[in-house]
Amino acid sequence: MATFFGEVVVAPSRAGVDDEEEAREETPEDREIRRELEKKRQIDILWTLKSGATTESCADEPFACSKFIVAIGRNAAAFLSSFILDSVCWEVVGVVKLWNEWCRTSSTTNVLPTDSFCLFYRLISDPTVLVCQCSCYVAEDQQFQWLEKVFGCMRKEDLQVTILSTCPVADYKTQESTLTLPSPFLKALKTKEFKEQVCCPLLEQPNIVRDLPAA
Repeated sequence: MATFFGEVVVAPSRAGVDDEEEAREETPEDREIRRELEKKRQIDILWTLKSGATTESCADEPFACSKFIVAIGRNAAAFLSSFILDSVCWEVVGVVKLWNEWCRTSSTTNVLPTDSFCLFYRLISDPTVLVCQCSCYVAEDQQFQWLEKVFGCMRKEDLQVTILSTCPVADYKTQESTLTLPSPFLKALKTKEFKEQVCCPLLEQPNIVRDLPAA
């Protein structure tokens, strides 16, 4: 149960688990399969931040980042492409490699794989401004990895993060009829650290944000 509005909670579920399956001990073969799956589901991020060299980690000092804009989902990524990334002002500096039920990019090796759906761009005129275009599915057990590896490469001081995501109007909870609502429309959530003016009305209770945007 959430203790405040905006808290991320995960509801427990016993769906599909019976007493016999729960009581069955894990065999060595099961453990090996689980380890291989966990290894396969590891997320790797390739960066080309310095002199065109590709690296899979941030072994050096974290780089400075003043603004980080993340577009999650196909609609948000398409919006980013149409209104922000449609110029030569940006350069690709990173890509995410991951594997899960709905995404297959882990076998690629180049920094610009043709089948990747999660790219990082840097503003050429101001290298501290980064944009992430993430239209691939990041599974629940991979979301912490994604956050840890992406933000682990950035300095946290004076970093402003903006998340863009979409959801169906049918999921929007309101006393009005959703038929009379303009579509699309924009709502916002913000942390207490954000002191600037919000560009649109705040999201009303009991609406929530899910998955990677919530994480």
